[in-house]
Amino acid sequence: MGFFDLFKKKKEESVVNAEVNSEEITTTLSEGEAESATEGATESEEVASEAELEAERKELEAGLEKTKEGFFGKLKRAIAGRTTVDADVLDDLEEVLITSDVGVDTTVKIIERIEERVARDKYMNTEELHSILRDEIAQLMEESHRSTKDFGIEVKEGMPYVLMVVGVNGAGKTTTIGKLAAQLTKAGRKVYIGAADTFRAAAIDQLGVWAERAGATMVRQEMGSDPASVAYDTLRSAVANGADVVLIDTAGRLHNKVGLMKELTKIRNVMSKVIPDAPHEVMLVLDGSTGQNAFEQAKHFTEATQVTSLTITKLDGTAKGGVVIGISDKFHIPVRYIGIGEGIDQLKMFNRKEFVRAMFGDAK
Repeated sequence: MGFFDLFKKKKEESVVNAEVNSEEITTTLSEGEAESATEGATESEEVASEAELEAERKELEAGLEKTKEGFFGKLKRAIAGRTTVDADVLDDLEEVLITSDVGVDTTVKIIERIEERVARDKYMNTEELHSILRDEIAQLMEESHRSTKDFGIEVKEGMPYVLMVVGVNGAGKTTTIGKLAAQLTKAGRKVYIGAADTFRAAAIDQLGVWAERAGATMVRQEMGSDPASVAYDTLRSAVANGADVVLIDTAGRLHNKVGLMKELTKIRNVMSKVIPDAPHEVMLVLDGSTGQNAFEQAKHFTEATQVTSLTITKLDGTAKGGVVIGISDKFHIPVRYIGIGEGIDQLKMFNRKEFVRAMFGDAK
């Protein structure tokens, strides 16, 4: 090999090496840019998530504003000019809780727990009372959701999740069903609604409007039809068409507990012929603005059928939001949702920590 041939070969090798190095640099830069882009996207998602959480918190605080103002107004007057928590302060606190519709049984439980802490710690000032109340109330309420997916509904693939909705007329059953359907269709789920409150033509028509608005399919019959028959048809249609969730509306205008029990039992039995373990959930809807009357309704329905979850509506227009605490504690039934406004997205998944935070502020 001559000198010029050797020189030519080295030059070619240099060019090849330069190309390889260039490719390595480009690859390294591309990987770095990709990592940078991924990190940037993650940061943006986190910022967006934090902004959404903050917006949700502000909306919840606004919805509970009247309850918060009423409760803390009474509490402030009760402890005005006092520095330590003594028997007189606890007597006044008891009155504040009862008049805030927390309920007698739950109030007694809260007072006893605070008395135990006062006896143990020997001394407690009125400033500490705020955070202790916060802790005790959070512990009393049942946790309701294991996941935020599908708006808290545990959808199973292959068979519809059946949720039967009960409650007195005017509590907000139809509206709750409509808003829940809207959230589920928004999450990509196929929803069927059964209009089994056949005693009221207005209820069927109103449910039809909500179903159309939510993008759900409604199954209905003529007014006065057998409610169990409507539920049966709804489940058969839902199974045949691959629905993910079925929401069954029921009548709230039954004059006595025996009649109510018979009607709801009949609906349950008929549904189980289509889907053996249906209904998977029985949700009682209560009007939060009725205060102590909501306790009576809860008692009435829990005696008539097996209630497994609660929705408490109309909390934005009342100072009686304390019912959420008392009912959850007394009946040991989790609160699934709360209604804090008329908007279609103002049915909120209940989170006891966020509820207490909206009422009492951040823990100190």
